[in-house]
Amino acid sequence: MARWTALVVLAAVGTAVAVATNPGFVARITQKGLDYACQQGVIELQKELEKIKIPDISGKFKIKLLGKGSYEFYSMAIRRFQMPSSEIRLVPNVGLRFSISNADVEMNGKWKARKFIKISGKFDLRVDGISISADLKLGSDPASGHVTVACSSCTSHISGVHVHISGGSLGWLIQLFHKKIESALRNNMNKKICATVTSAVSSKLQPYFQTLPVTAKIDAVAGIDYSLVAPLTATADYLDGKLKGEFFRLAGRTPSPFTPPVLAFPIDHDRMVYLGISDYFFNTAGLVYHEAGALQLTLTDDAIPEKSRFQLTTEMLGTFLPQVARMFPNMKVQLLLAVSSPPRLTVSPEGLAFIPDLEARAFAVLPNSSLALLFQLGMHTNVFVEVGARSDRIIGRLTLGRLSLELRHSNVGSFSVELLQALMNYFVPEIVLPKVNERLQKGFPLPLLARLQLSNLVLRPHQNFLLFGADVHYG
Repeated sequence: MARWTALVVLAAVGTAVAVATNPGFVARITQKGLDYACQQGVIELQKELEKIKIPDISGKFKIKLLGKGSYEFYSMAIRRFQMPSSEIRLVPNVGLRFSISNADVEMNGKWKARKFIKISGKFDLRVDGISISADLKLGSDPASGHVTVACSSCTSHISGVHVHISGGSLGWLIQLFHKKIESALRNNMNKKICATVTSAVSSKLQPYFQTLPVTAKIDAVAGIDYSLVAPLTATADYLDGKLKGEFFRLAGRTPSPFTPPVLAFPIDHDRMVYLGISDYFFNTAGLVYHEAGALQLTLTDDAIPEKSRFQLTTEMLGTFLPQVARMFPNMKVQLLLAVSSPPRLTVSPEGLAFIPDLEARAFAVLPNSSLALLFQLGMHTNVFVEVGARSDRIIGRLTLGRLSLELRHSNVGSFSVELLQALMNYFVPEIVLPKVNERLQKGFPLPLLARLQLSNLVLRPHQNFLLFGADVHYG
């Protein structure tokens, strides 16, 4: 049962609000995805239905010349519950409908009867032509923000019940009442089937839904809000969930100064699930980490490989800027590299554009361990962005174009920034960029249920968002 809507609930990850806003993240489940979920879910549903317990059936009979007697059917157990045909369908503007047709059940049990003497035997039962239809209603818990699921309606129908009696010299008597017995078994089975389906939804699916994150913690600085900004939208072809898709600071949330753009989601059906990730999602990440002071890196001489021809000392800088070695002889140098303003990523059909405003400040470490600012540089470069996914996470990788430098401030006199070009071309791509990419390869979690993983990924840029298409594997 936990697999019934394993794909569907990617889109149902929070509490719907009264006023809809543009989403930063859209999750779409196609009919192909629902078909996979149905295949997986039937396996679990079959196990639940095979646990159905049929209550004992007893009664009395009266036959002319023979008089009165009694019978009882008991210890009934299901041997097999076969469901050859099943599906989950989207009901536009309503939700989901799960149905099974042409199912059949094989059971056995014991019987006993009393007329002149007490006799007993065994019986076999076949129930065929079973059809089940259940509507699944998705909602949300306003207190916890978790998705809720309930079976809003269920119906079942049985075409035929066939009982075969064996054993006992009076077994022929029971055969006289087979229609009455079959009717009682049919009624019991119909009641038990829908009761089992309804119970399985509440006891299996609902707890599984609790594994779906409404928020996801990234690190000590930030988390992601995956709550709904509008009710789920069901059409004949897909189910859409519009999510907030916004990074926030764990230390305290503040409204974003910009809003998500409108996403013109394409009609694609080749994959089980599609994720539309707005550039708003990435830009709130840049804003949050910049405000937290996390987009900076301090380099000291200890971080430089021993074999490097560049060392962070005033003597080394003195080879480029002699005045540094004269003013601060034999001292360590500390280099602070930072993004000077919140970085912005722009997504278009042509690709991803990212031009960060970088700066570098060099300090001499004085004998008392205080820092003396030497100079401040502005750095400009084109950044090439690669974005992908790894099973359950968004990952990224950056490559840099050529750096261009400008002198923004100097305490060691005026100098040409070209003198430092080789130095910065080493430190930024060789020391700083690998640390950034190491963090980006750890990625950011996607809003997935437990044990779900993405595969067969495709990625296409569109205006203002990236479109991920993927198949889903449960296991």
